Amino acid sequence: MTPRNRGFTLIELVIAMVVIGILVAVAFPSYQAHLIKGYRAAAQSYLMDVAQKQQQYLLDNRAYAGTEAALNATQPAEVSKYYTVAIAADPGPPPTFTITATPKAGTMQASEVTLSIDQAGQKLPSDKW
Repeated sequence: MTPRNRGFTLIELVIAMVVIGILVAVAFPSYQAHLIKGYRAAAQSYLMDVAQKQQQYLLDNRAYAGTEAALNATQPAEVSKYYTVAIAADPGPPPTFTITATPKAGTMQASEVTLSIDQAGQKLPSDKW
């Protein structure tokens, strides 16, 4: 009797590689979708924070601020990397503002929609909030 070499055959290794490939093909898109939702949530949180600061600024100055610097607001890295945030303030009467977060081209958020919030708390698009 001759002893058999113990180990993996080429067929077993190929089957293992195919199984790993299938798992990666299923998991990677799901992971990317999770990241996109997370970055959208960070942008939404930042927009709501800026809107709150706008309300306080209105109480103090009887007008809305036109820039983030006037509100002493600093974008988190996960927002500034994937979104361009802009504030449009109108002195009125009555004073109004709209804060928008536009996804940057060439990033994973590029296929996302533009998020916005106004002085009345209306969030657009409503199905993404």
